[in-house]
Amino acid sequence: MPNRFFSLTVAGLLCPLFSGLTQAASFDCSKAAAGSIEELVCKTPALSAQDDQLAKVYKQAQAKAKNEKPPTLKAEQRGWLKGRDECWKADDKPQCVADEYQRRIAELQARYQLVAGKGPVRFVCDNQPAKQVIATFYATEPPTLIAELGDSTSLMYAQPAASGSKYQGRNESLWEHEGGATVVWGYEAPEMKCVRR
Repeated sequence: MPNRFFSLTVAGLLCPLFSGLTQAASFDCSKAAAGSIEELVCKTPALSAQDDQLAKVYKQAQAKAKNEKPPTLKAEQRGWLKGRDECWKADDKPQCVADEYQRRIAELQARYQLVAGKGPVRFVCDNQPAKQVIATFYATEPPTLIAELGDSTSLMYAQPAASGSKYQGRNESLWEHEGGATVVWGYEAPEMKCVRR
C-alpha cells in the first residue's frame, strides 16, 4: 500500500513550484509545450491576466452569439489563437502577444456590443446620398469602430493621428478631421470625402 502521507507531502512541496503555471491562464498550463506561446502566457503575469480577461469577454460574447447564423465565433477564436501563436516569430514576443490579446478583447467587445457604443454616426460620401458610411464608435482599449457601407462591414482600430481621429481596418480606414471624414473602403480604393449627417 503506498504511503499516502508521503504522496501528499511531496505533492504539497511541488505545488508551489508549479502554482505559477497551473493557475495562470484559461487553459491548462501544465500541458503547455516548452518554448510555446502558451508557456510564455503562463509564465508572464501580465499576459496571464490578459488571457483571463479574454476568457471572460469571450464567455460574454458566447452568450450574445448563441443564435448567430452561421456560428462564427468559435471558428474565429481558433483562427485568432493560431495568429497569437505566430508571435513566436516576433522579436519582442511578450509585446506581440500582449498586442494580440488587447486587439482581440477590443474586437469582441465591439462586435458583440459588450461596451456602450456611440452612434450610429452617418457620413454621406462624395455628395452622393446613397453612398453612406454608418459608424458606431466603442470605448474599448484601443478604441474601435464598426463601419458599414452597403452590405459590407469593417472593424477598425484607432491609430495615432496628427489631428482628428483616425481608424484603420484590414483594407478600410476612416479619418475624421476638420469637420469631415476621409474614408477608404477596400484595397487601393480611392479616398472618399464624407460629411456627417
